[in-house]
Amino acid sequence: MTGDVTRRQASSAGGAGGAVAAAATAAMFRPQPAKAQETLNKEAENLGMPWEEAYGYAQAVKVGDTIYLSGQLSHNAEGKMVAPAPLDTDGRISDYGNMGPQMAQSYANAKILLERYGASMDKVVEEVLYVTDMDAAFAVAGKVRREGGRPVVASTILVTPRLAFKDQLIEIKMIAKV
Repeated sequence: MTGDVTRRQASSAGGAGGAVAAAATAAMFRPQPAKAQETLNKEAENLGMPWEEAYGYAQAVKVGDTIYLSGQLSHNAEGKMVAPAPLDTDGRISDYGNMGPQMAQSYANAKILLERYGASMDKVVEEVLYVTDMDAAFAVAGKVRREGGRPVVASTILVTPRLAFKDQLIEIKMIAKV
């Protein structure tokens, strides 16, 4: 008889434990009162390009000690593409030979934005390069990066069929710490 009582007690204890667990799980999914929104202090910078307002974004945003740079491309101060890629009659890139000048200008534009926050390329910790041709990018990246001071960063490079402008070969986004 004692064995029967022990089994029944264990069974009902397990049942009670199961009920407690079910109640705890239900509480986790119960709607919670809304918490006050924390205001994020953002410092935004732009380069005065027409597409910033049209698209509605900032070229760079600083939050705390972190600077987030939007993808930089090879435009000059007037918004004209530096070394635009030649296009065929269908509007597709026909030659990737301008990858080097475009890459250099993209880094130069990033440098301008970093300087506005009192930072430099030395403060960049991560970059992502979006390119329309991997071989063309690899052929010039070492030289262009050496000329720019060879940044020590975590780097990712991705190929994409097209960027924002048809004659654009590269876009570089970065994260920096100050």
